Amino acid sequence: MASMSTAFAKTTPFLSQPLTKSHKSDSITTSISFPSNSKSRSLRSSRVRAGLIEPDGGKLVELVVPEPRRREKKHEAADFPRVKLTAIDLQWMHVLSEGWASPLRGFMRESEFLQTLHFNLLRLDDGSVVNMSVPIVLAIDDEQKALIGESKRVALVDSDDNPIAILSDIEIYKHPKEERIARTWGTTAPGLPHVEEAITNAGNWLIGGDLEVLEPVKYNDGLDRF
Repeated sequence: MASMSTAFAKTTPFLSQPLTKSHKSDSITTSISFPSNSKSRSLRSSRVRAGLIEPDGGKLVELVVPEPRRREKKHEAADFPRVKLTAIDLQWMHVLSEGWASPLRGFMRESEFLQTLHFNLLRLDDGSVVNMSVPIVLAIDDEQKALIGESKRVALVDSDDNPIAILSDIEIYKHPKEERIARTWGTTAPGLPHVEEAITNAGNWLIGGDLEVLEPVKYNDGLDRF
């Protein structure tokens, strides 16, 4: 950031002072002067502030297990019932793991799912609300539900059956497919995008809980470093 500030200060004639970063926040403040349209060529100054937008809920929720604890967590996951993720499930897990769906801490439990489906929002413990218009859920079928039984933790596995996450304090509830489709798309007409792949042919149950991702999600597509 220091090199960017230096370069910007050297190449921008309207800066009245170099960019400086506040020690109290991640924002950058500078005074920038723009030529006025008046004949006197007087300068008018504006104060510019740049920074990251605050996450919904006020805190970025990152769910990737710290590296020193990953071996321990992988060992734990080996003993849990397993739920295999589809490619779409993996993408949603990626969204959750890096905090893009803050304040969610995992796949939605029933109360979160219904709030999202009916009101396009989530009410937090402090009474505040955040926008959430798309349900982020994980579907399982009857066989998987039976295998989970009374367990309160499951291992989420990839296509090669490798554990990649743990879902804890789980809640299993009915998957209201037709209502989900109708409230998301406003119709149940055939041919809707995403529906056949992610909803109609998905399991009859949804499982929610607190997510711990055992490794950063990688796709091996040449873009993982970004």
